[in-house]
Amino acid sequence: MRKIVMIVCICMAVLLSGCTLNQQTNKTLESSQVPVEARKEMKVHFLDVGQGDSILVQSPSGKNLLVDGSTKKAGKDVVDYLRKQGVEKLDYVVATHPDADHIGGLISVLNSISIKNFVDSGKVHTSQTYEEMLQLILDKAIPFTVPNIGDNISLDDELDIKVLNVGDDSDDNNEASIVLKISYGEISFLLMGDADTVVEKEILERANVEATVLKAGHHGSDTSSSKEFIEAVNPKVTILSYGKDNSYGHPDAEVMSRLEQIKTQIYGTAEVGNIVVETDGQDYNVLTNGSVEPSEIADTAIGINISSKDLRGEIVGITNYGDTAIILKDWQLVSVIGNQIFKFPNINLQAGETIYVTSGSEAKEGSGYLKWTTGQMWRNDGDAATLLNNKGEIVSELE
Repeated sequence: MRKIVMIVCICMAVLLSGCTLNQQTNKTLESSQVPVEARKEMKVHFLDVGQGDSILVQSPSGKNLLVDGSTKKAGKDVVDYLRKQGVEKLDYVVATHPDADHIGGLISVLNSISIKNFVDSGKVHTSQTYEEMLQLILDKAIPFTVPNIGDNISLDDELDIKVLNVGDDSDDNNEASIVLKISYGEISFLLMGDADTVVEKEILERANVEATVLKAGHHGSDTSSSKEFIEAVNPKVTILSYGKDNSYGHPDAEVMSRLEQIKTQIYGTAEVGNIVVETDGQDYNVLTNGSVEPSEIADTAIGINISSKDLRGEIVGITNYGDTAIILKDWQLVSVIGNQIFKFPNINLQAGETIYVTSGSEAKEGSGYLKWTTGQMWRNDGDAATLLNNKGEIVSELE
């Protein structure tokens, strides 16, 4: 009875406020009318919160959306991170589903930061954490909404934030996960919560899931990320949020294999810490630990070297001997004799890692290899290699 009373009270508060998700999201998206070069930057932060999920979306116009808050234990860390990003209020908070590793930290957020709108999956749970969260929402009179599939969240006119799944009628917490697709110009993010393969199949039947960045479902568990689904998403970047040495075995080896087969760049919060994707709607950068700005990368690229060169095999190794991951976007590898130039895509080279640029008839791609071309780029009788950073400065040479 207590649960029902709280939910009824919250619904009454929503009606009295006159503020529902559907009422707020009838605006026509006009981002296509804004020239790409004039667009401001948005950031999506995937927080390193251990075995849980928490994602901060900062829109081009400076609005803030928080998706989940990890565990109660991680709540203070989430609040601290938000404040370091200058977040004084949250325009929206989305609780994807009532599992403790997604909503526990929202207790601290609710107690510490002003929230304008709260979006919930509608999946009722009997846990003390869920009831405490609902009571705080009621006490603070925060407009509370359970969306419908197909609804838009009106965070920013330049963003299209579509609800692809919501599970208030589901018997399973994970199947109840709110799934969001956020699009800004040509770049999009698919945030899967803990949605499983059943939900993936349903979404495939009703929505376009192709996205630039995928936040994989259920921390990389084998209950999610089916082969059919991730092939349809075809992400350039995949983010996995999980705790180091967790007892669940996340991420699952088979899921990792599927992701590697589609040649997506994989980042795990347990391995690299906080992950920030910055985009202007056309290009994007992936930053780890949230501390390295793109403009600083060339200056901090000490330790990047051409480590090997096989002229006959047409393969050149680039190694990061430094302590910081380096974004190689717009870097160049030059075959000096023929002035042949390979331009690196938007990839991160982690500290201690080597990536190989291959060419010729045996050129490889994926799992540490970049394919330049099937043509011959290197003179077998001698050819120097030069590596240039994104400013055109020589970083390394190998005769």
